[in-house]
Formats: sequence, C-alpha cells, structure tokens
Amino acid sequence: MSMLDAVLFCLAVVGVIGLGIYKARPKKVEGEAKKDTSAADYFLAGRGLSWWLVGFSLIAANISTEQFVGMSGQAADWLGLAIAGYEWLAAIVLVIVAFFFLPKLLRCGVYTIPEFLETRYNLGSRTIMAISTLLILVGVPTAGVIFAGAKCIAVFFFGATGVTGVDFNTVADGALTLGSLVDGNILVGCVIIAFCAAVYVFVGGLKACAWTDLIWGSALILGGGVIAYLAITALGNADPNHLIQSAAANSGATVEGLQNAGGIERFLQLNAGEAASGMNSIGGKLHMIRPADDPSIPWTALLLGLWIPNFFYWGLNQYIMQRTLASKSVAEGQMGIVFAAFLKLLIPFVVVIPGILAYNLYRDDLKSSADEKNAAAIQVVENSADADKTVYFVTGEYLLQNSDKGIALLEKNIVAYNKANPEAPLTQEVLDATIVPHVNALLADIKNPETTLADRIPLAQKVADWNAETFVATAPAKGLKVSQKLVGFDYDAAFPTLMKKLMKPGITWFVLAALFGAVVSSLASMLNSASTIFTMDIYHKLVPSSSPESLVKVGKIGVVVCVLIALGLAPFLNSPIFGGIFNFIQEFQGFISPGVLCVFLFGFFVPKCPRVFGWLGILVNAVLYGALKLSVPDMAFLNRMSICLIVCIVIGALLTAWNAAKGGQAVIVPAKNEVPLEGSGKAKAFGVFVIVATLALYTLFW
Repeated sequence: MSMLDAVLFCLAVVGVIGLGIYKARPKKVEGEAKKDTSAADYFLAGRGLSWWLVGFSLIAANISTEQFVGMSGQAADWLGLAIAGYEWLAAIVLVIVAFFFLPKLLRCGVYTIPEFLETRYNLGSRTIMAISTLLILVGVPTAGVIFAGAKCIAVFFFGATGVTGVDFNTVADGALTLGSLVDGNILVGCVIIAFCAAVYVFVGGLKACAWTDLIWGSALILGGGVIAYLAITALGNADPNHLIQSAAANSGATVEGLQNAGGIERFLQLNAGEAASGMNSIGGKLHMIRPADDPSIPWTALLLGLWIPNFFYWGLNQYIMQRTLASKSVAEGQMGIVFAAFLKLLIPFVVVIPGILAYNLYRDDLKSSADEKNAAAIQVVENSADADKTVYFVTGEYLLQNSDKGIALLEKNIVAYNKANPEAPLTQEVLDATIVPHVNALLADIKNPETTLADRIPLAQKVADWNAETFVATAPAKGLKVSQKLVGFDYDAAFPTLMKKLMKPGITWFVLAALFGAVVSSLASMLNSASTIFTMDIYHKLVPSSSPESLVKVGKIGVVVCVLIALGLAPFLNSPIFGGIFNFIQEFQGFISPGVLCVFLFGFFVPKCPRVFGWLGILVNAVLYGALKLSVPDMAFLNRMSICLIVCIVIGALLTAWNAAKGGQAVIVPAKNEVPLEGSGKAKAFGVFVIVATLALYTLFW
C-alpha cells in the first residue's frame, strides 16, 4: 500500500460520508412545517427515495463484511457454493416482497415494521416484537458487522506484517487483549468501525445512509469483482503441487491435470466431485444441493428452512425494509426492490467464489491464523485453576493439520477424565478396544508419502468423533469443563487474506475504501433502524406527547447507546465457539424470524386471525426454538426454523378457525395513503426475468 493509496483511501471515505451528511441536511422550511417533517426526514428520509436509491441502498445495507468475511468464510469451508443459496433465493424472495408485502406496509404509512402489528393485532404484539427485534438487531447483526469489519482491518493493517506494523496485542503489555479474552487488533478495529458509522448516522439519519449507500453499493460490487479476477489469475499461476492439497477428495484432480490448465479450469478441477458433508475437502464445492445430513444447509432446508430467514430478512427486517418504507411511491419501491433482486444474482460471483479460491490458494495462511487462535485457547486452559478438570475440544480438522499436538491433547483428556472419574476410568483395555486402532491408522497414514490430506480425512474424523462422544458430550455429567473448539483453519480470514495477498499499489485504496465503506454503511443502517425502533415503538408509546423534534433527539441518543452495546459484544465474536460469524448471525435470528414471519403472513392475508395471535406466535416460536437448540443441538438450525414455523402456522390456523366459528369479525387495517399506491408494470416484467434467471443458476449448479 503506497502513500498515494493511503491518501486516496482517506479522501474516498471522508468524501462519501461528507456527501451523505450534505445530502441529509434539513429542508429549508419554517415554523410548524419544520417540526412536522423533522422526524420523517431523520427516520424515513422524508419518504422521498427514488427506485435507484432504494435498490442500491438495499444492497449496500445488506452486503457488508457479514458476507465478505462470514459468507466467504463459509464458502472456503466444506459448504462451497451452497452458501450462495442465501443470495439467490433472496432474489425470488425480494420479488415476492415487492408485490405482496410492500403495498400493504406502505398503505398503512408505518415508520417501523413492529408498528404494523399494533394496527393489525394489538399494542402488546408491537411491543414484544419491538423489544425482541431491538435485542437481536443490536446483539447479533450489529455486533457481527462491527466484528467482521474489524477482522478485515486487523488482518490488513495490524500485526507485525500489517500495513501499520503495529500489533495491539503487545501494546501496554497486552492490556488490549482483556486478559487474553479478545484479540487486541480486533478490539481496536471494532472501535474504529463503530465510531465512523455512529458519526454520520447520528448527524444525518436515513437520508445520509441512502446517499452513501448509492456510492458504496456500486463500488462494493466492482471491488469484489476486482478481487475475484485477481484470485483467478493467481490460481492460474500457482504451483500445482501446492494446489493439489486443497482438492476435493472425490474431485479426480491431479498434478498433471493442473499443470497446463488456466485459472478457471483449475478452479473447476480442484472443486469438482459430488457434494459430501463433513470436513473440508471431503466433497465437491460447486453444488447448490447438499446432502440431507449436512449440518448447515441440507437439501431439506430448500423446501422451507432457507426461505424463513430470507423472508424475515428481506420482508420484515427493520433495517432493510426501512429503505422501502421511505420510497416516494409503491411503484418506486417495487422497482427498487426488483433492481436489488437482480443485483443479488451477481453477489456470489464476487463473494462466494473468492472464498473457495482463498482456500485453494492460501490454506496455509488460514491455518496460521487458526494456530494463533488455538494457541490462545490452550493457554487459557493451562492458566486456569481448573486446568486438570478441562478436556480439549479437538476437531477432526485440527487433528488433520496438527496430528502430533492433537494426539497429545487427547492423552491429556484421558488423564483429566480418569482423575475426575476414578470409579470408572478409561483403562488401557478400553482404550485398545476403542481409540488406539484409529490413532494408529492415522499415524500410519501420516507416514505414508503416497497419501494426501484428503485421503486422511476419514481417519482423523474417527479420532475426533471418539473425543467428542467420550469427553465433550459427557463433560458436565462427568464433572469436567470443555475448552474452546480447536480448529484447523480460520475461515473468517479467507477474504481478508485474499485482500492482503492480492492487492497492489494503485488499486488497494479503491477496494479497501469500498469494503470499509460498505461496513460503515451497513452498520450505520442498523444503528439508524435500532434507534428508530427504540424511539417510535418504545419511547413514543411511553411518551405519546413527544414532539417530532424531541423524537429526533431521542433517536440520536439511541444511536449512541446501541453502538456502545454492540461494541461491547463485538470483540468476543472472534471465538471459535460461534462457528463463523455468518453462521452466528443467521442462527440466532431464528429466535424471532419464524414466529414473526408467521404472524405477519396471517396479519397480511388472514383477516379473521384473532388479535391474540400477534404476541402468542412470537413467544411460542422463541420458546420452541430455544428448546430445540438445547435438546437437539446437532439439528441444522434451518430445520429448527422449519419446525417452529410449522407449529406457529398450526396454532394460527386453529385460532383462526376458532374465531370464525364463534362469529369473530375480520380485522380491517386502516389506510393512511401517505404515498401513491399504484404498482409498477415494468417492475412485474423485470421480476419475472429475475425469477427465471435464478432458476437457471440453480439448474446450472445443481
């Protein structure tokens, strides 16, 4: 990164944020008119966004380091292209939202999504959704985006090899690591990201977000395309003997076949083969359809489970829908949403595929990053007072990459287990009959120069499964504690590693500015939405006499409070216990998404559904989802979502039938008609095209 890059980066970031604040300046109106428009200007950009602002703003608010770090990291792992299901199914979902959800919401003239529930059901439903949405929004995606943005900053700028050469883990004798609980570099990155986002949303509200989104949204797609191009080029020039170690076990790839192949052909060879679940490299990565036993996205999730977070996120999520609620008309909103749906089809090519390429090219760097996290986790155990009562969570991937260390940790687990359970120890006879043959087979394979890491996967997995069943699963009952999960690769470092390895002076400033801007833009959007919910759904109901100007002041205070809470949580998301930032965000939103989706579907399309279902559906889902998570922890969270949605639908149907049987009246939602409600014929035609294109992509990568 040259000095010119650094200067251009700073100018780009400051310039775009300045543009957003400038565009968000208050209109020149006087007297009561000024007071009446202040809240609408701050929270809903004056209900005046055009379709192109809506479309780019939706993409920029959505595509951030949650995708570039989290989704790219999931693609680098065994999931590969299948993680793109969140993007391509979203295209279809957006088209449906444009024509079935948006008209109903704009007709009501609501500021927030929970506000609709009071109109359709009751105040209790609005309050429960507002509180639960606020908790999830601040504690999960907002904290997640801060962490993911900091991950990029930390990988690229900090540490001995970073641009600045500063390692904050060593500053003030490691004080910034909070006693080894967090990575000091990531902590500093979190503070930088949070501060930049809070500044311009505090000043300019949603209008500032929308205008900066226009710039960052287009730059982000272009910047991701640059990284993808550089990665394909690097793959074409890489050593085939190195690349073969990242080939899928059933791909059929050989060193000879890779020798004279170009970048795209090498990519296809390395990641070919049937999809298989388990450890990385066990199966091909170019399939949208995964086996039914896949722990993240089984093919069964395509029937229902994957649609739930998509409909919730794109149709009922405040920080996304706030842009469409700010549309100047239904037609403009529909065109903007369908335009965003088209852009969603492009995202996997600049996010998901680079993640797969990162594993092919730089698996050693991902291992080094994981080694640092594993060493910190082991150190925490060794320094604790319960070290002799703690067993290590050794995964198959850790064993595959660190066989000697992994086996040594298994021996420590046996000692700790026997010490805690002297009445029923693991004797040598028991060990010889269970784990010793698997360990010997793994060691023998390691000594065999003819085998590859992919061939070794089943052997390492058998040892890890025994460790999990014998120690990890039974630890509480046996009086033992469990360490953090020890992993083979740090997949969240996939895209940041591509950036660090591939960017050159002259283009570095643009890609970094686009990514940094997208992070700040998404975070600002979340903070604005969180403050809107707090102000309009909670504070305004407690103090109904509040003036529009006082509501804006409360909203600004809400921005500060929300960013401080999220900042307090974000640095701790670096722990392997969360299984990757993208997985963490998606899974925890399951506590509200199926219930909220069901309640809104009944509210939109079943007039005789009784008002009590508004709060009951949300609470039943939260309790049931939590119970399933505790009782069946191995169930894919998308399948948990499916079960919860089905149960909520059954409850809603029974209550509707009961209400109709006793002669209950249909609930008619009043219309405010604050914007023109006529739909767009062009948007319908374009929407059909998007759906057909999505189905074609699924067919191509089936």
